[in-house]
This record gives sequence, structure tokens and C-alpha cells, in this order.
Amino acid sequence: MKLWQKDKTSLAAVEQFTVGRDREMDAYLAPFDVLGSLAHITMLESVGLLPAEDLAVLQQELKKIYREIEAGDFVLEEGVEDIHSQVELLLTRRVGESGKKIHSGRSRNDQVLVDLKLFLRHELETIVHETKALFDLLQQQSEQYKNTLLPGYTHLQIAMPSSFGLWFGAYAESLVDDLIMLQGAYRVVNKNPLGSAAGYGSSFPLNRTMTTQLLGFEALNYNVVYAQMGRGKTEKLVAFALAGIAATVSRMAMDATLFMNQNFGFIGFPDELTTGSSIMPHKKNPDVWELIRSHCNKLQALPNEIAMMTVNLPSGYHRDLQLLKENLFPAFSTLRDSLRMSRLMLENIRIREDILKDEKYRYLFSVEVVNRLVLEGTPFREAYKQVGLDIESGKFEPDTDIRHTHEGSIGNLQNEAVNAQMDTVIASFPFAKVHAAIDKLVK
Repeated sequence: MKLWQKDKTSLAAVEQFTVGRDREMDAYLAPFDVLGSLAHITMLESVGLLPAEDLAVLQQELKKIYREIEAGDFVLEEGVEDIHSQVELLLTRRVGESGKKIHSGRSRNDQVLVDLKLFLRHELETIVHETKALFDLLQQQSEQYKNTLLPGYTHLQIAMPSSFGLWFGAYAESLVDDLIMLQGAYRVVNKNPLGSAAGYGSSFPLNRTMTTQLLGFEALNYNVVYAQMGRGKTEKLVAFALAGIAATVSRMAMDATLFMNQNFGFIGFPDELTTGSSIMPHKKNPDVWELIRSHCNKLQALPNEIAMMTVNLPSGYHRDLQLLKENLFPAFSTLRDSLRMSRLMLENIRIREDILKDEKYRYLFSVEVVNRLVLEGTPFREAYKQVGLDIESGKFEPDTDIRHTHEGSIGNLQNEAVNAQMDTVIASFPFAKVHAAIDKLVK
């Protein structure tokens, strides 16, 4: 019997189909459901809907359940519909009738929604920290190898001199913009929907500002209809944020697989970070980078999946939204794993120092020669033509003296400026405020 059932039981096939994998997904939400309940009952007591003596007992038990969840001692029992029902059931067993009072003034719709917001906020913070760790490594490698040159390509054809300083630094700066995008998603997530009930509010005198402060949210989702409409939209914005980081990492993985290919041979990795072949004894395959690339490409499909699942929903709650959890929740661990494995690989990368001494890269310096002639007074079109004719006739002599000095070039990476941008982005996340609120709620 479910908490919402009165006198009829569901057809087993209907129950199996409608519940699906939701019990599995609910495990992600367990600690956040307790946090939401702690804030809610504190507010209920403040507006006279819960006796003070009941509040003290319920707070004590909810904090105990929270610690049990953290310790891995919490299970969703067979026959219990969801995590919200399990928490309420445990409370009722342990403290009696008081446990049944925690649902006053809220619906399961906004209970799920606030759990979801708290979960997403927590997960986004972990992604920020993992992304920052990869950024720091890329910046470190950029400085270490700033004088090591490699070919730059356009149309995958040899183009101009580049450097590992530029290559590492490019992906670091890309992550800055990715976190700016994630910051937008975080701000949308960091608003309190609790009190919107089923999507149309409540006749109880709820104090939604109080629960906003207790849970460390930055603001309210004020309009109760919009609070519920935000479900689906919030997940999609978060998916876009994850996909942005994934796109950067995927592209870097593609470069790495290309650069370690024998026809390029720019970089290498220890044997233990590559895999072999069952038939070709010489093979050292870039499986780690290939799987990072594939995982991250899959993550880039996530926003479209969520958009298609929510594209034609009218206002109000719909069961369709349940399935979003199955697509979105595992995406966080996938991206975290990809970021961590990228770090492992880059920490052990071997850089070839003499790449440009290979004769086939001599034309990389054609633009350097053109620019030298221009600086000596030859009009650009004439200099371009002269160098082109020298190449055609086999008379071209490369100028390997690299004189790139402007901001963001080989000789002036501006890594300190990029670091400052990242520091500004990280400082704008209100993590300290959130942690202080949650710590106070569960202490």
C-alpha cells in the first residue's frame, strides 16, 4: 500500500511500468530529501503547524537518518514506493504519529523538486572542483612546455608553428568559459521551489523565505506554477553545462589520440596507461583517451535528449519528468570520471622536444618569412608572392626564429590573466554560504 493509496491496489504491471528505475534513481536523492524535510518542519513549527515538542523529536530522528544515509546504512525497503515514503515511514516507526505530520503543507511534487535542486546543486559543485583541478594541471603543463614547439594545423594540413604551451593553455582557457556557462545553470538551480506544493501553492501560511534561508538557497522560485514548470528546464540547463565541459574534454582527447599516433608522434604515455592488442604485439592503444572521447560525446547528446523528452509538455506536473533522472543523474559521475582520467593521463604525458626539426615541417615557417619581409619594407602581397614562388621552385629557406610576442601568442601566453579569470569565476559560486546553511541544519 502506498502513502497516497486509499482502498485500491495498483495492477502489478502498471506499478512495474510506472515505477521503472525510479527507486534506483531515488537513492541519489536520499540525503537531500532529509535536508528538505528538516527545513520544512522547522518552518511548520514557526507558523504554528507543528508543536515544538514534535519538532525536537522529528529533528533528532531526521538528523539520525541523515547520518545513516551518509554511513551507507540506509535502504529503500521492498514494497516502499520511493525515498520520500521511506523517510516518512522510518520516522513514523521511530517516533509514532508525529512522523505523519511532516507532509503537511507540501506535495510530493515539490518534495521531489526541492530534492532535485539540492542534489543538482551538490553535484554541480563537485564538477566545478574537478574542472578546476584539470584547469590547474593544464596551466602547469602550459608553463612547463611553453618553449616546446609543435605544428599548428588548419584543415588538418600543416599550417604554422604552435607550442605545447598554447595547446595546454587553450584547453585551460576553454574550461574557464565552460564554468561561466555552468555558473548560469547553478544560479537557476540555486532557487528554492519548496512550498509550491503540487504546483499551485497551499492554503497553509507557509514561510517560503524561511526554508530558502535554511537550505542556503540564493532566492525563491516565487511563482508556484513556474516553480513546477522549472522542472525539465532546470535539468536541460544543467545538461548544457555538463555538455560544454564534455565538449572541451572530448576535443582534447581527440587531439591526444591523434598526437600519439605514430604518423604524428608528438606525445607518448607509459605502457601502463595504454592497452595492447590480442594479435599485434607492437600495439599501444589509446583506449583511455578513446573512452573519454566517447563518454564526453555521449554527454554532448544529453541536452537534446532532455529537450526532446520535455518539448511538448504543458504547464503543471507530468510523469514524463520522472525519466529525466535516468538520463541526467549518471551523467555527473561520467563527467567526473572523464575529468579525473584526463588528469591521470596528462600528469604522465611525455612530450617530444624536437618535433619541428623534421624536414616535413619546414613550410610551417613560410608565414614567418613573409612577415620578416614585410617588416623589412616589402608590401605584404609582394612578400606573399615571393615566398610562394620560392616554395614552388624549391628555393625556400625557413626562418625558424619565432618572434610571436602579442597577448595569447607563443611568446606571451598570458597564463596569469587566464588564471585570474578562473579565480573570478570560482569566487562567484556561493559554496561557503551553502555549506554553512547545510551544516547548521544537520548539526
